Amino acid sequence: MKETKETERPLRLVFMGTPDFAVPALLALAQAGHEIVCVYSQPPRPSGRGYRLQASPVQATAEAQGWPVRTPGSLRDPAAQAAFAELQADAAVVAAYGLILPAAILESPRLGCLNIHASLLPRWRGAAPIQRAILAGDRETGICIMQMDEGLDTGPVLLRRALAIDPKETAQGLHDRLAALGADLVVEALEGRAAGRLTPSLQSGEGITYAAKLEKAEARLDWRKPAVELERQVRAFTPWPGAFFETAEGTRIKVLAAEVAEHPEAVSPSCPGAVLDDSLTVACGTGALRPLKLQRSGKGAAETASFLRGFPLPTGSRLPAPAEGPGR
Repeated sequence: MKETKETERPLRLVFMGTPDFAVPALLALAQAGHEIVCVYSQPPRPSGRGYRLQASPVQATAEAQGWPVRTPGSLRDPAAQAAFAELQADAAVVAAYGLILPAAILESPRLGCLNIHASLLPRWRGAAPIQRAILAGDRETGICIMQMDEGLDTGPVLLRRALAIDPKETAQGLHDRLAALGADLVVEALEGRAAGRLTPSLQSGEGITYAAKLEKAEARLDWRKPAVELERQVRAFTPWPGAFFETAEGTRIKVLAAEVAEHPEAVSPSCPGAVLDDSLTVACGTGALRPLKLQRSGKGAAETASFLRGFPLPTGSRLPAPAEGPGR
């Protein structure tokens, strides 16, 4: 009976997160009856046309709920570490926080720090696991609840759950599904850890890959690549930073949706980047890509047919590869 009372006791939690991905987990932990003693998030950043400071989604959510919020620029300062220790948390839950946690922070809570990671570790350790999984053509990904150590996503795993990647899924859609799964799984993992039902398992030493941070330059479509890779690129970079190409005149056009297209001239194209028809089917290194939704800077998104009425890209014209394009 004593054990039952202990496991049912609400835990004192510190939550550490920044973007939209972390919000469902924060709310789920509170809904499960745990006490959110403090929320940590990255400092507000300038945003919008006026470059006004804007709180992160996690900070905004916490303030709306009346939870204390802290936004330090670093946790390496002894004063910041002492302030964290004074919270006397049972555990810290970390979800896409964006700051390195030093040993003093990791060791402070009674149950340590649990991280919600959006991949099936050790595959896609690092900053952008959702996008990298789509880019690589992975058929599945998932959520791991990891007991954090000082390495880059190297800690032992408490719980994992796989999720199939839909062949047409964008990074935004997969992000939303993984965020919801992470919220459910972290509640289960935290309560199992507190009750002693879950023991962390070491990650495999095989199959390790790293999900490097996204760079805007990666989003440019290189027509010399296979069409299947470019279609994955469009999905992986939706919504940010948005896959794009440039015309010969240097106009930048975002591709918001696309499909691999059948076209008789794309069997073995001699000229990647050539516009093959009036549907904007573009020859690639292998196969062809047909954009379905496009957007120019300062303009609204439009289906391809509508876009081409306002900005023609005629059959026979050629879209340059990145190294050839103006402004590169």
